Amino acid sequence: MFKIIGGDGSQYGPVTVEQLREWISSGRANGQTMAQRDSDSEWKPLSQFTEFADALAAARPAMPIPPSRPQSRDPNLLVRDALSRPCEVNVGHCFGRAWEMLKGDFWPLVGVSALILIVLSAANGLLNGPLVGGLLWYCLKKIRRQPATINDAFVGFSAQFLPLFLGAIVSGLLAAVGLMACILPGIYLIVAWQLTLPLIQDKRLEFWDAMEVSRKVLTAHWWSVFLFALGCIGLNLLGALCCGIGVFVTWPLTMIALAFLYEDLFGSDARLIT
Repeated sequence: MFKIIGGDGSQYGPVTVEQLREWISSGRANGQTMAQRDSDSEWKPLSQFTEFADALAAARPAMPIPPSRPQSRDPNLLVRDALSRPCEVNVGHCFGRAWEMLKGDFWPLVGVSALILIVLSAANGLLNGPLVGGLLWYCLKKIRRQPATINDAFVGFSAQFLPLFLGAIVSGLLAAVGLMACILPGIYLIVAWQLTLPLIQDKRLEFWDAMEVSRKVLTAHWWSVFLFALGCIGLNLLGALCCGIGVFVTWPLTMIALAFLYEDLFGSDARLIT
């Protein structure tokens, strides 16, 4: 029996050798897929297991990875598709996968996140949209097993700069008005607009369309996303209490978890298990 690591960072299995051979044959797994035999503690690429040498040699080419910069989509279609998925927001699962990814790729993720955090501090929050949107894009590419470089973390300063900038500013201002007016509307909007920035960057939406798509979809999962947001705040507060240094670990952890939340609700249905 074997377990494998899927493209979403989750473990699948245990499955039999025959079932895993079928996944290889159908293109759902390949030689780079990380696997673990039940009797072992070490994770290795499938190409290192002799049981699958013939299946890998005969396998058809893997399904293509979705384009890294998809064209814009109809906001109403995005909402319909996201709400039609049999998906429940699992807070623990989001943070668990984020922690596993952070441990497995620690220094690149922490280093890039620290750089973004330093630039954010220097900019006094004026560039939150492009910087946070770029970091989430970097995390999404890591989740999707696509090549990710430091340039991806600053991609928010390219074509999507204005929508990202306006998305952060407008959602922040409106949420602040809601907090001042009656507190509860502000809390609702802060939670409902959590996925505005990744929607702008990944789906190439305009800022208001992204805000509306995020609000409509997250309203259906509002209490779970509220608990998720509380978890993010709590972790970053703990990080700040550790002489401020801990936030350089907790902040990338929460950003990766947010990217996993986005991918669960809006990612590709045909994502390859690798």
